Amino acid sequence: MSKRPDPSHASPTVGECLDLMRQGAISSEDLVRKYLDVIDRTDDRLGAWVSVDREHALAQARDLDGLRKRGMPTGALHGIPVGVKDIIDTCDFPTEMGSGFFSGRRPKRDAAVVERLKEAGAVILGKTATTELAYMHPAPTRNPRNPEYGPGGSSSGSAAAVAMGQVPLALGSQTHGSVIRPASHCGVFGYKPTRGIVSRRGVLRTSYHLDQMGMFAANLGDLALLADTLGGYDAADPLCPLRPRPATFAGYLSDVPIEPTLVWIDLPYASRYCEALVAGCDELVGELGGHVERIPAPRSFVGLIESHRIIYGYELYRSLLELGILDSDQASDTLRAAAETISTFTDDQYDDAMEAKQAAEEWFVRFFYDYDAVLTPSAPGIAPRYEQGTGDPCCSTIWTLAGLPCVSMPLLVGEDDMPIGIQLVGSAEQDDRLFRTSRWLLEHLSGNDALA
Repeated sequence: MSKRPDPSHASPTVGECLDLMRQGAISSEDLVRKYLDVIDRTDDRLGAWVSVDREHALAQARDLDGLRKRGMPTGALHGIPVGVKDIIDTCDFPTEMGSGFFSGRRPKRDAAVVERLKEAGAVILGKTATTELAYMHPAPTRNPRNPEYGPGGSSSGSAAAVAMGQVPLALGSQTHGSVIRPASHCGVFGYKPTRGIVSRRGVLRTSYHLDQMGMFAANLGDLALLADTLGGYDAADPLCPLRPRPATFAGYLSDVPIEPTLVWIDLPYASRYCEALVAGCDELVGELGGHVERIPAPRSFVGLIESHRIIYGYELYRSLLELGILDSDQASDTLRAAAETISTFTDDQYDDAMEAKQAAEEWFVRFFYDYDAVLTPSAPGIAPRYEQGTGDPCCSTIWTLAGLPCVSMPLLVGEDDMPIGIQLVGSAEQDDRLFRTSRWLLEHLSGNDALA
């Protein structure tokens, strides 16, 4: 398991593309056309996109090029193409949420994250495939490494599109493991910010307390740049705190003041890890030596997994009732079966689970006084075969419940040369510190900054 992904054939970073456009070496139209051509060549077999408007994308790019030529202000992502998960409202594209129930739905207003992308000068290429209502019923997307495998979910198309080189950046969301798991399965970098750093206004609500935004890129620095673009206060999202956000890209660029202390927790779901993952993690921990402390999981962690299940189920069921989909013939058998189970959660169960969630958030504040980040798998193994579903989200449950920032990095390779991600989990609202630690980890493991 010493084998690791080879970054030598990576595409230019977003930062490099921005520099080339500033120098006049390429235009946004050139860049957008390049990515659209990749989509044209590859998406028939990949199925990462549900909507792409070539002419609209090129028109956006020409407008942005015109602003640059006239000496007008330019944004942090000026001219860079981005894909948007199809549960995120876009007034320029349908938002159908992976369900025939919403076929042809055209929002009148962009989601907050799309507004921020446009303000930053990004070019919206189209909408990427999602599992049905961001839940478990698979999207048509295949794994870009091997079409016999699935890409993970629910942000299936976003992860696959970045991995295939169809777009440099893409947006996703996570309520359980819907960013970190597909990042692992597709072999790209994935990031779920601290809950509340990025607004959820205009995004399908499945769980009020657990839904969080996320993003994908081919390298760590591009993730950090995108994160700064998306973060910000929004009064329309009550979980967005009115206080400064961490400067994520500055954190990525900064050097660690002292070498970090990581912690490996022997988690209660470790029996689900495949043999290749266990061997790879043992090797990784050994390579990091004294930088990693290994500890047993607190007994309460088993209860946290159950608390997440109850909160998610209780709130999802009420969201489904509000949407009205269960009364239609458009709901999948997967969704109907789940609804039968989650409809049984009681108010008392929910209240107890919410108390456990609050206690976990407070516990982690104290926990991170001693550690820079938790080192842990992003998924229990390689992607499942396509017909077997979206995969096991267990490696994200506790961190999502507590709203902690997570970065998944494609550090291991398993069976059939399929990728396996390793994630670092940081302290809430210290996402800049997490990116600083993540960059240190990549450089420590590679001996240079090639992976970062």
